[in-house]
Amino acid sequence: MKIMKNKYKIILSVLTAFSLLMSCDNFLEEEPRDIVSPSIFFNSAAEYELAIVGIYNIYKGNALHGKIGLDRYYENGADVIGPNRVFDQVEPIQNYTLSESNISALSQGGGAPQTWQDLYAIILNANTLLDNLDGTTVLNDSERDYALGQALFLRAYAYYHLTNLWGNVPYYRELIPIAEIQSLPRTDVTLIRNEILQDLQTAQDILASQYSGTNLGKASKWTAATVMVKIYLTQQRWQEARDKAVEILQQSPHGLLDDYAAIFDLNNEYNEENIWEIDFVKDVRSSDWVDHFTPRIRDEPKDPTKQNELSAALGAQQEGFTGYGLAIPIPGYVNDFPLNDLRRASNVLTNYLGFELNFPYMPKMWNLDQINSPRGNHGDNKIIFRMADVYLMAAEAENELNGPTTSAYEYINAVRKRAYEPDQDLAGLTKDELRQAIYDERRWELGGEGHRRMDLIRWGILEEVVKSTQYRVFNPAANIKPYHILLPIPTEEFVLNPALLESDPTNNGYR
Repeated sequence: MKIMKNKYKIILSVLTAFSLLMSCDNFLEEEPRDIVSPSIFFNSAAEYELAIVGIYNIYKGNALHGKIGLDRYYENGADVIGPNRVFDQVEPIQNYTLSESNISALSQGGGAPQTWQDLYAIILNANTLLDNLDGTTVLNDSERDYALGQALFLRAYAYYHLTNLWGNVPYYRELIPIAEIQSLPRTDVTLIRNEILQDLQTAQDILASQYSGTNLGKASKWTAATVMVKIYLTQQRWQEARDKAVEILQQSPHGLLDDYAAIFDLNNEYNEENIWEIDFVKDVRSSDWVDHFTPRIRDEPKDPTKQNELSAALGAQQEGFTGYGLAIPIPGYVNDFPLNDLRRASNVLTNYLGFELNFPYMPKMWNLDQINSPRGNHGDNKIIFRMADVYLMAAEAENELNGPTTSAYEYINAVRKRAYEPDQDLAGLTKDELRQAIYDERRWELGGEGHRRMDLIRWGILEEVVKSTQYRVFNPAANIKPYHILLPIPTEEFVLNPALLESDPTNNGYR
């Protein structure tokens, strides 16, 4: 599709030789002799690039961004999406029946243990790269800054997810023996976040403002800055969050598109609004995250006698309902979404090709193309961060800091401008009213994109919202407890490292 897509066909063919970049289920059990010695690697700029691309490839794994991955925790169990049927692989998080044992099978791709292990594999590999980068003579200054910035970002982004999901977690920044890693206790989440904020600032200082050609898909300085804003908001450091968000708005090359649907157009990847996209490649490094949002034909249409007719209509367009239907708008989202909001058509669809559908869908996230993007083999990039998110974070931080100022309205109204015709700018609200408006605006603008549950958690309203939201299946309102803001550390990890229970014998409240 693009230069980056072709590049990966070349790079991925040689990455298997770099076995340091592991993402196996039990990487902490690997013998040191199974790991490529740094003395026979990191001897050229090309090998450093292979190491960096290899870490990105772990992020593309099924437990992170490849399937529903991280979104199983960030979207399920909130107030936007859920499954269209009872399905045991998403039930624990959607229904808040989590336990140390069932979290291991939350979804395809290895569940929480694989998510935990992949994130720590990234950290191990980033530390290895950084260790070899220190004092290297094979890179010029520009190459060294690029490798340093990428490694610092990729490691910080792993700790960002670990702290979001588990709070206090094992933390290390040096290349240490695997036996020592296996005995690390949990470290205070505030210390971890404060130190990765420093790493992210360094990454922002030395990474490029944007990439092109073979580097499309790499995190830029503005990607690092966006993660910083999210951490600052989580810590309620409003001034720093506002200032960093405004820095992105004023200095980055990114901006809002006029057309909301165009953000998600597969012919418009790497558009101006998208700060960072995870790049996937059909037939080489594909994904099926799209399939979770795509209908399955056995469920549609509403009139089952017209199923063959619908299939024929889809086939005439070389399309198909071949997805899973496990990430669709829940009734509460469908009912609450303003009917006059132009974004609704991209987030809530109930009729297709003239057929009334049995379930609503989120077409901005689906892909029906059966020729260029068949089931389980999608090359669709996954948007991680985009500018509308930053505008709304800037509005939130400004409102919390100074109340409903002119700037706060400016930030939120910039996002609302393309949502209504004629414009419906907000004005004259109290601080509490504007706060709620921002909460709602993030729900409409960013629905299904992997932000909602973490938003509800950092706002301190997850339990309240779940108890007042209408769901299609399960009854999470009856089950949710205050400790559900974090996940339990999987039992498998205690087998490897008993020290994980020493600082918190309750395992985040699940014992």
